Amino acid sequence: MTDLGQVLVRGLIGFIVLLVLARIMGKKQINQITYFEYIVGIAIGSIAAELTFSPDIRISNFVFGMVIWSMLPIVVSKIELKSYGFRMLTEGKPTVVIENGKILEENLKKEDLTVDELMIYLRDKDVFKLSDVETAIFESSGQLSVMKKSDVMPITPKDMNMVVEQEHSPRIVIVDGNVMEKSLKEYGYTKDWLLGEVMKQGAEDFSDVFVAQIDSMGNVYVDLYNDKKKLPQIKQKLLAAATVKQLQANLTTFSLQTENEQAKKMYQDYAKTMEQLLDDMGDYLKE
Repeated sequence: MTDLGQVLVRGLIGFIVLLVLARIMGKKQINQITYFEYIVGIAIGSIAAELTFSPDIRISNFVFGMVIWSMLPIVVSKIELKSYGFRMLTEGKPTVVIENGKILEENLKKEDLTVDELMIYLRDKDVFKLSDVETAIFESSGQLSVMKKSDVMPITPKDMNMVVEQEHSPRIVIVDGNVMEKSLKEYGYTKDWLLGEVMKQGAEDFSDVFVAQIDSMGNVYVDLYNDKKKLPQIKQKLLAAATVKQLQANLTTFSLQTENEQAKKMYQDYAKTMEQLLDDMGDYLKE
């Protein structure tokens, strides 16, 4: 094998090993870089580089070295869970740089932070005035945590003693014109109802929709493929039909969920009524 071929093969092996080890180490070691993780990252990167360009040394030796360095953060993290002192030794302590609205100059010097750098960190947290800050802590991960003063915090419904309905995670229900029926059913809606909603926002069919998302309140966000051309709006007759279909589906669902025989029969009867109504409306909807 030529020298270039060896470099290619050894480089690919190093990349694959690094990818596997990164997955084993987990998200914490990748996302929260402490002093220890920084040192480990440099060491593993150096070993991977040597693996690529040192054909005289066996590949197994390099792989074994990377495995050792990758296992160290995992072992250290397990020890940190049980020992506060060891955790402070490896990760360090957070440093308060602003307390009670006052900048602690000595702590800034301790962390080698200038005022300009402090302002950069604050602007990254959408804080442009020092007078708005109550407390700021420089974390061991190198990030700045900021607590604003109470009088500049946004007013929430809780502050005004307002009762609001709790929202849940929104769901994507259309991608590239394809309906995600599982997500739609989990929220209790039908394709007919969804079609009516996207038509209200300019679509003629699901194929016109690039992406659609529904929240737990039943609001639908729709993004069409054609953003410039305004498509024909839904006819009121079709909207009425979609509403009746959704009502029929809801009644059927209620009949399956209840154990009360009287209520079950009532829901089933009303569902049949809605079905008959749709049949009667069929000819008029075509006009």
